[in-house]
Amino acid sequence: MSPVLREIPENPVPEGAVAGYMTAFDGRQIRYACFRGGGKNGTVVLLPGRNECIEKYFETVGDLAAAGFASVALDWRGQGGSERLLDDPRRGYVETFRDYVADLDQLFREVVLPDCRPPYTVLAHSTGGLIALLAAPSLANRVRRMVLTAPLLEVRTGLPASLVNGLAHVLYALGLGRIYYGGRGRRGKETPLGSSRLTSDPVRFARNQALVSAFPELFIGGPTVAWYRAASLAMAQVRDPDFAAKIRVPILFLAAGADQVVSTPAIERYGRTLRSARVLTVDGARHELLQEADLYREQALAAFMAFAVPKGEGAGPEDLPLMDAGDGL
Repeated sequence: MSPVLREIPENPVPEGAVAGYMTAFDGRQIRYACFRGGGKNGTVVLLPGRNECIEKYFETVGDLAAAGFASVALDWRGQGGSERLLDDPRRGYVETFRDYVADLDQLFREVVLPDCRPPYTVLAHSTGGLIALLAAPSLANRVRRMVLTAPLLEVRTGLPASLVNGLAHVLYALGLGRIYYGGRGRRGKETPLGSSRLTSDPVRFARNQALVSAFPELFIGGPTVAWYRAASLAMAQVRDPDFAAKIRVPILFLAAGADQVVSTPAIERYGRTLRSARVLTVDGARHELLQEADLYREQALAAFMAFAVPKGEGAGPEDLPLMDAGDGL
């Protein structure tokens, strides 16, 4: 494996990027990258979703640099340029989301705190948002604010969540944790834009498909039973009132109004339960807000910028932008 960042003509590596590996607690190699452009407003810690890689966020890194932010990002264990956990590199697998939280803690200790300019703001998408919430109680003294785009709090499957989650637990107990859950095994499947649940933007969709075609080794297939079970346990943990009471970091939840992957109502409900949080729903947007058409993406970026740079140091929950679920921008 090489930590080198990959590029295609439509997606060049941002200037000044430096990539490397961390050796995780279990010896796995976890890829990260630092982008030192900007920095006057501190550093954004980019946490991608499931089956994403650092390369997918080059455009966002450039936007953040133009706004005065440096960036640092990682590939979660088992995907992107990080070491796989099974012999079959296509399978999306993890035993527990606590392993992701441990990798994030290590990123802060070994890369962010010693080498990146404060203050620190987390920008996390989907699965990355769930991991950020799990880590939030321990991030209170490290992170100024967090912005979570379409965080994974409930999967949209068309079936009751209790049934889908319960089946994953049963299959895992039967020793079937490594099989695909739902039979989705293909990696980087090409789909026409009209059927994409992720973005309505044809240019960004084509760019991401070009990344898959050029570097299929960065991408994986569907989640396994073990991954889905671990995700269901993590979702249950962050919804627990005692756990939620420990979250002190100010959070902006950015939900996508036309999300077909995760439940927007679940995000809106959860955001309202946290004293230090606000929720903004971008009407009409699909799941990948930072890969969406400009109409939606610019709303998400504007909300991030307004939230991530408070008017005064020490701003508290009462100083958060006055946004409620469904307001739009």
